Amino acid sequence: MLCADGPVRTLVGLALTPEHRRGHGALYDAINHGRIEIGRLRRALATVPLPRAAGGRIVLAADITAWLRPDAPTSPERLFCHTYGRRKDDHQMIPGWPYSVIAALETGRTSWTAVLDAARLGPGDDEAAVTAIQLRDLVARLIRAGQWRQGDPAILLVVDAGYDVPRLAFLLDGLPVEVLGRLRSDRVLLRPAPSREEFLLASPGGGRPPKHGSDFRMKDETSWGEPQHVTSTATSRYGTAVASCWDRLHPRLGRRSAWIDHVGELPVIEGTLIHLRVEHLPGERDPKPVWLWTSAIGITAAHLDRLWQAFLRRFDLEHTFRMWKQTLDWTVPKIRDPYAADRWTWLIIVAYTQLRLARPLAEDLRRPWERPLPPERLTPARVRRGFRHLRTSLPQPASAPKPTSAGPGRPKGSRNRVLARHHEVGKTATQVECVESSGRDR
Repeated sequence: MLCADGPVRTLVGLALTPEHRRGHGALYDAINHGRIEIGRLRRALATVPLPRAAGGRIVLAADITAWLRPDAPTSPERLFCHTYGRRKDDHQMIPGWPYSVIAALETGRTSWTAVLDAARLGPGDDEAAVTAIQLRDLVARLIRAGQWRQGDPAILLVVDAGYDVPRLAFLLDGLPVEVLGRLRSDRVLLRPAPSREEFLLASPGGGRPPKHGSDFRMKDETSWGEPQHVTSTATSRYGTAVASCWDRLHPRLGRRSAWIDHVGELPVIEGTLIHLRVEHLPGERDPKPVWLWTSAIGITAAHLDRLWQAFLRRFDLEHTFRMWKQTLDWTVPKIRDPYAADRWTWLIIVAYTQLRLARPLAEDLRRPWERPLPPERLTPARVRRGFRHLRTSLPQPASAPKPTSAGPGRPKGSRNRVLARHHEVGKTATQVECVESSGRDR
């Protein structure tokens, strides 16, 4: 996959590369009926050196990407996957297999990520619940591998608006994880309930103390009040970025949707709301304000700047998905069984991990019209060009194919074995021999 010339266009085309050393039938048999020890792969990925943010913090990103299969009506466990259409704000639901992917992010402008886990969503699965289970297992593996120790900064998980961020923070309670995600701009959050002294001053006649405070309406600036912190940062791509935050805001939960089966009183999930506004977007597009919510409370101004900058790095995961689909062609094979799709997905993850580990060893085999880049700035596509030269010095997991002198057809001197036909299945061995002998006599 990494030694092919150009993007992978067909699965059978991989058998034509000299590095494959097997027939195309073996490739299909391995994907359809092979076996991958996914548990060992997950443990191995947790031991690979991970990129770190400021202060040695691990920043993870989670997102859902779809393997669309609208032309496979007989394939089981397909779901309707959300996709964007050609026009602006055009949304489509197409059948396919959605995968939840978690990767570690690097700092600065880059198209590299360290993919650590992937899980296919089945019918009836909840995105937040599946991601929470993934992250709990992943954090346990990182702790066992020594990637995170007691006293280290909490692991930061960055998600987009497709997740219910407060619920994800509730499901991850007890882990050394801080959740950061984007909210819609029409949400209404609540301030904390007033203290008993404040309540008695506002209601001298007494009554039942309120459970929530006043409303914070994102579309109504008059309800915002004074923020805890306001920072201003000059950027090269977005102009001046102004970030504001309000502490201890929580959503109003109801017994519907994901909380319909919750036992006991509904929780109050407090966090910090962040408002980010920039001067312009690349291409001189008109920017819209971005609302973020984090499960951390009582943050400082420096922490505020680190959070919104980490959220911008979340979009590096989109580069990884594009690399999978357009270069490694993750979704090219017309696979019918979803478990075979899982095997192929993990082969893509292994190949991409090998490509990332080869970054410091690869040469810049640039095209005549491309600008030279230092080794630390090479893109995944340019590292892949030189992977064929590195492969000769790497250990090979598969042994070389055994040569054979036998050509096609039946070996010389062997007799033709007549198999029982479907209408002869119920006959005895003597009856079949009689039929065969009569055929030879004729």
